[in-house]
Amino acid sequence: MAHRPHRGPGAGRSQALPPARKSLGQHFLRDAKVLDRIAGALELTGTETVIEIGPGRGALTDRLAERAGRLIAIEVDKALIPVLRARYADRPNVIIAEGDVLTFDLAGLAQGPYRLAGNVPYYITTPILFHALKAPRPERAVFLVQREVAERMAATPGSDAYGALSVNLQALATAETTLIVKPASFEPPPKVDSAVVRVVPRAEPLVSPDEEAPFSRFVIACFAQRRKQLGRTLRTVTGCDAEAAQALAASLGLDPTVRGETLDPATFVRLFRATRALGGAAVD
Repeated sequence: MAHRPHRGPGAGRSQALPPARKSLGQHFLRDAKVLDRIAGALELTGTETVIEIGPGRGALTDRLAERAGRLIAIEVDKALIPVLRARYADRPNVIIAEGDVLTFDLAGLAQGPYRLAGNVPYYITTPILFHALKAPRPERAVFLVQREVAERMAATPGSDAYGALSVNLQALATAETTLIVKPASFEPPPKVDSAVVRVVPRAEPLVSPDEEAPFSRFVIACFAQRRKQLGRTLRTVTGCDAEAAQALAASLGLDPTVRGETLDPATFVRLFRATRALGGAAVD
C-alpha cells in the first residue's frame, strides 16, 4: 500500500525555512526514495510508537506520521520547533519534543515498546547510538549515519573497520547496512557518503546492564593497544605480569600472540569477565 506524505497546514504556500546550521551538523535528507526506504525499514503496521531523532524540516516525519500509531519527534534546533509544530498541528498522533536527545529518557518518553529512527549528526553519532541502546531498548532502530561509522557498526573481526565501536554495539545488538546514500541526496550536501543502518537489539545481550559501562571501558582500552598481541594488551589493561597474562589467555583457550582485533564480541566478553577479577582501572 502506498503512503502519501502528510503536507501539513500551509504546505501549499511558500514557507520560509530556517537555514541549515553548521554548528548542529545539519544536512537535511531530501531524496524521496531514501526517505521511503528508511520509513519502510522500521516495518510499521500503524500501531507502533516511533521516536524520531532530529526531524529537521519534516521530510522523514511526514512518512512516519502516516505509518506510526504515535510519533514523538525530538528536535534541538529552536528555530525549527515552531515550523514543525505548525506543520503537524492537525496530527494528534505527532508530538514535537524540544531538546537535546541525549537528555531524554527515550523509553520513558515512549511509555512502552517503541521503534527509533533518525538522521544522526556526524559529530555526535557515537554518543547518540549508545544512548539509544540503553535498556529498555527500542524494538528496532534505523539510523542514517556517515558511511564510515556504518561500516564500523557492522564490521566483522579482523577487518580494517572492526574496533571498539563494533564490539560494544554488537554485544548489545546486530547492525546491518541497508543502503549507501550519496551527498547529493542532502541539502546542503555533506562531504562524504552516508549509509542507512538497521539495528536490532539482541533478545539476550552478551553483557548484563551492570556490565555495560565497565565492558565498554575494557574494550576501548584493548583497542588502544590495537596492533599489540593479546598477552601484551592484557598486561597493559590489567597491570599483571607477562606470566599471568599468558596464563589468563591460556585459561580461556586463547593464543596470547593473537591480536585483539581478531576476536569476536563474545570472546571479548569472556576476556572481560576473566580479567575483572584481576582489577585494573579499565576493568572496574
